[in-house]
Amino acid sequence: MIGTGIQFTVLSSGSTGNATIVRNKDAALLIDAGLSAKRIDELMKERDFTGDQLEGILITHEHSDHIRGLGAVARKYNLPIYANEKTWLAMEKAVGKITPEQKQVMQTGDFLSFGSLRIESFGISHDAAEPVGYFFRDGEQKLSLATDLGYVSDKVMQSITDSDVLVLEANHDIEMLRMGRYPWNTKRRILSDIGHLSNDTAGEVLSELLSKKLKRTYLAHLSRDHNMMELAKMTVRDAMESRGCFYKEHEFKLCDTYYDRPTPWDAIGEA
Repeated sequence: MIGTGIQFTVLSSGSTGNATIVRNKDAALLIDAGLSAKRIDELMKERDFTGDQLEGILITHEHSDHIRGLGAVARKYNLPIYANEKTWLAMEKAVGKITPEQKQVMQTGDFLSFGSLRIESFGISHDAAEPVGYFFRDGEQKLSLATDLGYVSDKVMQSITDSDVLVLEANHDIEMLRMGRYPWNTKRRILSDIGHLSNDTAGEVLSELLSKKLKRTYLAHLSRDHNMMELAKMTVRDAMESRGCFYKEHEFKLCDTYYDRPTPWDAIGEA
């Protein structure tokens, strides 16, 4: 039996595949399906969860590390897929055959409700057709997911403000990326306003967001080639402190995500 409020687990995060489950007492949703259906089932099983408990799948954008297993999972569990129209146009061939009822258009800025769980999408900046992030509400509780974004606009800041828990991209260390093996065109894309958020920028964002309400931030979508979790945490802390934003671990925590295993269930109402 699920308690009151929002719970979530990041099943996998990174360029090899992304998937997250968000649930409350009324519904459970999969956000992105960027791994094989078999692997998603394995990761769900590690968290004592099965696909037949899902109400649907929300998609952030059409890149393969977010939709690789989408069609197979949707067909296996007969799930509706929610995405905006431009994302549907960009990913429809990759999804494969689904029923008309499974194709649900949720335009950017729209909201869905499943009982007490309310979901709203917001536009982000990334090199995709019409990428989005999501935030989830249950009463006063708020969880926000914002990854795959080149920069954080005023609209994004507005959307993720007042979160209790935030899943935020910290993709790369700038110097590691600049010195890395990627061709310059790829590096330039990652560093651009339609690329990915650096550790430094994640710290800048958190220095503006930190309040008594924000309890935890999960650093997500880390590059395996150009980042490390401890480096990301250190850089984020330094960036926050350089802007006069100091915090105590018992008041606010930076949390890990993983590419190869799920995070523990996080109940937002708990300390």
